[in-house]
Amino acid sequence: MRPTLVRLHRWFGLVMAGFLVMAGVTGSLLAWNDELEALVSPELFVASPAGPGPALDPLELRQRVQAAFAQAFVPRAPLQIEPGRTLAFRLRALPPPGGGTAPELADDQVFINPWTGRIQGQRKWGDIGQGTKNLMPFVLRLHDSLALDIVGSYLLGVVALLWTLDCFVGAWLTLPARASRNGGPSWLRRWRPAWGLRWRAGAHKLNFDLHRAGGLWPWAMLFVLAWSSVAFNLREVYEPVMRTLFTFQQDDAPRRSGPPLLQPPVNWRQARDIGRARLDQAAQANGFAVLGEYMLIYDPRTGLYGYYARTSRDVSERWGITHVGIDASTGEMTGLRLPTGAASGDTVHTWLTTLHMAAVGGTAMQVFVSLMGLAVAMLSITGVLVWWKKRQAAARRRSTAMATAPNRTAPSSAP
Repeated sequence: MRPTLVRLHRWFGLVMAGFLVMAGVTGSLLAWNDELEALVSPELFVASPAGPGPALDPLELRQRVQAAFAQAFVPRAPLQIEPGRTLAFRLRALPPPGGGTAPELADDQVFINPWTGRIQGQRKWGDIGQGTKNLMPFVLRLHDSLALDIVGSYLLGVVALLWTLDCFVGAWLTLPARASRNGGPSWLRRWRPAWGLRWRAGAHKLNFDLHRAGGLWPWAMLFVLAWSSVAFNLREVYEPVMRTLFTFQQDDAPRRSGPPLLQPPVNWRQARDIGRARLDQAAQANGFAVLGEYMLIYDPRTGLYGYYARTSRDVSERWGITHVGIDASTGEMTGLRLPTGAASGDTVHTWLTTLHMAAVGGTAMQVFVSLMGLAVAMLSITGVLVWWKKRQAAARRRSTAMATAPNRTAPSSAP
């Protein structure tokens, strides 16, 4: 069995190496995404209050953006205002009045000062052709899909699946061989060298140890990163596996069909009020605390609002995904989704994705995830070097064998 696993580990590693180096390096940067965005593009992200007064209502700010970009639709309103930061609104293109394909927008993200109501800037998210203001979105596109959209996303999903399998293959290969019948050191004592580094044993052995021990020490986090990458990019595999192992809450069912409902009977302010009230009721009934509002989203295709808040059932320290669904035609609550504590599958999924994005544990976790990204790149590079060294050694052995073998084709001497 071991020779088969060695071959699998080798070929998995060679196939994945370039992709994982890219994903590891970009992931180490994305652990600091918010900080780097503000550093690279302060004109978009940094806002100074006009005075000591409170910030404007986020829904009022959404209305101002909608009025300024009447050719588009603003589908979400961030409700969480951070000191010194702008609010970012996304735009969605509207189809022509007579029907047809919606035109592409020149810019699809707008930044507004929540104290003054002034639009500070805009960009087409991820378009590196606009310059450095799209540097971090482009890094995220590389990380998520190689900047190839759906094709790249599926490709990285397959790589993530191979990576998940290889986590177990690689760990198995570090286990010691069976002890001889005459006894000898214990199993754990024989496994101990796999966790260490031979600093003075030469470059090749040190490289091998970096690859082996570097995969063992952070193994649990490597698995989290690998399997959560499958969750992001290959849901066709992730969801059936997870639903076999765990239970999940039901999603809100779409309430309508037909053309998009851009002006629903229940307006944005009413939806926010309904979301607040329903979430407070749910918090009292289910024993959790509401910590703050996060986002209000409206989908004209389904006629559903999504009211999001951060609660004590959330894991992330940056956003809230506790969710109340609201029917935009009747105002009825269509569902409640809690990130943790309601269904085991949702709890596991929330932890996997939150750890992947370094959104819990503060600066210490950001540092750790950033280092993990570099470790992923290091493991890929050292793995290729191990393979190349062994390939060269095998070539030398074949060359030596051919040079020392008797010449069986030499003609015999004449009689």
